[in-house]
Amino acid sequence: MTDRPASWRMPTPKQMEKLAAEVVRRPSPSTAAPDAPLPAGYWDSVLEDPRAGTTEVQMRQRRLSEIQRHVLRISCRRCRRTVEIQIADAVRLYGANALWKDVAQRLLDNTCQQRTGRHEEDGCWPAFD
Repeated sequence: MTDRPASWRMPTPKQMEKLAAEVVRRPSPSTAAPDAPLPAGYWDSVLEDPRAGTTEVQMRQRRLSEIQRHVLRISCRRCRRTVEIQIADAVRLYGANALWKDVAQRLLDNTCQQRTGRHEEDGCWPAFD
């Protein structure tokens, strides 16, 4: 520990004036106001994103044949384990009409490490990515 007073850390009044003058001279990094309209291309790119029209609930209820992704990923909220499967493999194993939520639960349950013996606590808790 040192015996210096706390004032040695504070800039002098002259230094503070110099810093304030630099802030006034320097242009602000963002010239757009917070309520300014967004560029036209922004909303087009947002709406063209394949995830724009689906919520997590809608994604869970889809059949494997309706999903456009190449790889499906499911993770467990409890043990943080992640399982990935290609659509082609999932269709081959579970069928094209299988619901994604059922397939995901089976994938997690087949390799679950969290077994307590109580039905309410057993198994993994899926988080759809």
